[in-house]
Amino acid sequence: MGWDLNAKTAIITGATKGIGRAILNEFIALGAHCIAVARNENDLESLLNELPANKIDIFSADLAKPNSRKQLVNLISEKFGKIDILVNNAGTNIRKKTVDYSHSEFDYLFELNYKATFELSKSLYPLLKQSGNASIINISSISAIRIVRSGSIYASAKAALSHLTRYLAVEWAADGIRANAIEPWYTNTPLTQGIFDDKEKYSRIIERTPAARIGQPEEIASVAAFLAMDKSSYLTGQTITIDGGASCLLL
Repeated sequence: MGWDLNAKTAIITGATKGIGRAILNEFIALGAHCIAVARNENDLESLLNELPANKIDIFSADLAKPNSRKQLVNLISEKFGKIDILVNNAGTNIRKKTVDYSHSEFDYLFELNYKATFELSKSLYPLLKQSGNASIINISSISAIRIVRSGSIYASAKAALSHLTRYLAVEWAADGIRANAIEPWYTNTPLTQGIFDDKEKYSRIIERTPAARIGQPEEIASVAAFLAMDKSSYLTGQTITIDGGASCLLL
């Protein structure tokens, strides 16, 4: 078992930006064939110009919509006989006080941040089982375990996602499928850029982070790569917090 992903087929959702793009780059560098999933077709097409064409397939899907999820699963099932790695990374946030959320905002955040992972994992289970040595990697958030004031609905969906990960790990271990989650702290992505542009908010984040800096997408991707490798074959049902020590510090 080498420190690589040679001969592995990986699905990565939200693959064109931020953490998803970093994971895509890392997996391809390690030898995996990647299926990149995102909403924006132009962003997906640009991947074909930037990455080795023989190492990537692209699929456009809005994972907040059940029909789009179903179409994606059907297309993947038609083209691939097995899937070795599923990275459920697609997600977003709407930052508001709890009393200010509308019903539609609640539904949207749970559809994308939780239900998409649940349904993709369930629907792709036969292909993952066919691998015999598959790895599901769910990108959760430190907000699943700590109050970071980034919105209660997003945090609740991520908490549900982290616990779903444990259930999948237990239920599917006998099928050769591992499941783990990564819970990042504030990371330098398009989703968080608006927060970092606010000097006061940025200062509070750094104050709460012993490493005294925000994380980089590549630092999340390296952990995802290890979880995807056969080298981590006894590691399942875990949530790994990548936060520069923030969860250890109480201010």
